[in-house]
Amino acid sequence: MKPIILAASASLLVLAAACGANGQDAPAAPGAPVETRPPNNPDQRPAFEGQTRAPGLRTEVGLEHAVVASGLVHPWGLAALPDGRWLVTEKPGRMRVIGTSGQIGAPIAGLPEVAARGQGGLLDVILSPNFAQDRLIYWSYAQPRDGGNGTAVARGRLSSDMGRVENVQVVFQVQDTYDGDKHFGSSLAFGPDGKLYITIGERSDKPMRPSAQSLASHHGKTIRINADGTVPSDNPFVGREGALPQIWSLGHRNPQGVAVQPGTGAVWTIEHGTRGGDELNLEKPGANYGWPGVAYGIEYNGQAIPDVVTAREGTEQPVYYWDPVIAPGGMTFYEGAMFPGWRGNLLIAGLGGKQLARLALQDQRVVGEERLLTDLNARIRDVAVAADGAVWVVTDEEDGKLVRLSKK
Repeated sequence: MKPIILAASASLLVLAAACGANGQDAPAAPGAPVETRPPNNPDQRPAFEGQTRAPGLRTEVGLEHAVVASGLVHPWGLAALPDGRWLVTEKPGRMRVIGTSGQIGAPIAGLPEVAARGQGGLLDVILSPNFAQDRLIYWSYAQPRDGGNGTAVARGRLSSDMGRVENVQVVFQVQDTYDGDKHFGSSLAFGPDGKLYITIGERSDKPMRPSAQSLASHHGKTIRINADGTVPSDNPFVGREGALPQIWSLGHRNPQGVAVQPGTGAVWTIEHGTRGGDELNLEKPGANYGWPGVAYGIEYNGQAIPDVVTAREGTEQPVYYWDPVIAPGGMTFYEGAMFPGWRGNLLIAGLGGKQLARLALQDQRVVGEERLLTDLNARIRDVAVAADGAVWVVTDEEDGKLVRLSKK
């Protein structure tokens, strides 16, 4: 492992965006889309106006970002602790506490072994809604098994000194074991009803794709469980013969972000598509989001996706899609005080796009898009908002960073 390097000097590490302090070049014309590259599939058309290439937005106040800590090895998940510090996961299997001025703690003891290969490893982390009382944290990970691996979610009590997790319990694991290294998902969020939402990928390989449509498989699904791992009685497929009762929705490819909308309680997910098919979805119980038969984009090899259409009766359209893709990671809704104009907006980490996307929503549709932190030139994996309204991200690199975005 690389040595951890703390942020040494704010004067050296604060990088004000020069080509507009919001970290993007100005749109060619007012409201012009921020995406100017040709689409990967120019023959496909959006199902409704604004479903892709929404008008460009631009934050008028000056922004700056500071690298608070570096030397993290492929950080994946980011969660704010009540005292302002951060829980950060590293994909090889470590979780650490990082202070707001960059102090990086030793790996937290007590975590289970992870299958750290390809896209697998230690993934997301969130706090219990009752953390102040129960000190429980939840994390998702690629679980090693005989014959392969599978996505799992565990919880444990974080010790008062933040040094270990105790009483670890696996609250969910996909039923299927598969010997692969891609499309584990997996992001976590608690709804206002106290239910835990978990996103699961379909494992990528072509023979596995149909599992996204099978109610007998957890792959390619959004999962909804109680906090203790039991199944809510009002899940849409409870009691259906042959259906796994934890399933909330189906037809997903590789969703790595989930967020609950303040005020409405609506659950939103975002998933990696093929080339030209990244999707933002508004979750509905029992809904089918189409993959692999309904999708935008093309295969990574440049060929058409076999037997695919962009719309089919009985499947949901994405609220928004990107062509070309941004390779989305985690996401969160912004409700902070630092940027009042962003309230209610979605902030979405972009890996391949090396950006933080800001989407303005109106009536559950995207009405504007801005790309932030492009001058960081890093794969942004996850995003969270601190109590003061500043935005924090982690970058998915061998020398991963914890970065604070704030107003000048």
